[in-house]
Amino acid sequence: MKHQWRPMVAADLPKVMAMAAVVHAGYFEEEQVFAERLALFAAGCWIAERTDGALPPQPVGYAVMHPARLGYPPSLNSLLHTLDDHADCLYLHDVALLADARGAGLGHALLAILREQMRHSGLTQAALVAVHSSRPYWEAAGFAVLQQMPAALSEKLASYDRQAVYMVMTSADAIG
Repeated sequence: MKHQWRPMVAADLPKVMAMAAVVHAGYFEEEQVFAERLALFAAGCWIAERTDGALPPQPVGYAVMHPARLGYPPSLNSLLHTLDDHADCLYLHDVALLADARGAGLGHALLAILREQMRHSGLTQAALVAVHSSRPYWEAAGFAVLQQMPAALSEKLASYDRQAVYMVMTSADAIG
């Protein structure tokens, strides 16, 4: 089976919501959160599809990223209203892959998209909140846990769960 990423469009939002309900149970975000991210930074919104020749492509995942300030991610299920004028990192807001899409190379391909978006946006760092025990995956991809966290960041992480960690990758790490 072949899998690939393509830019997200507004018509994909119901599919995004369905996939989020499966992959991120317990981390609910309203559709308007995804719609706003798409409107504010379409270049950071992607759909993963399984393409099997004659069959129509089947959505198997999504990713949403946008410029932000390091150490100040948006709270879960919150609107941005605007992109931060002082953004200094590319924030990987959400990644979801259905179980049958894992191991198909989509994670590696997404990291290439993230690195290209960092270069294109002139950002030297990327950040994310790792949930679902995904910390080892992100560490292998070049992210590291932010050691000195502002108190406000610790409070935001608590809105996810006790195991959530804020992770950062610098452009030097992103070369690979």
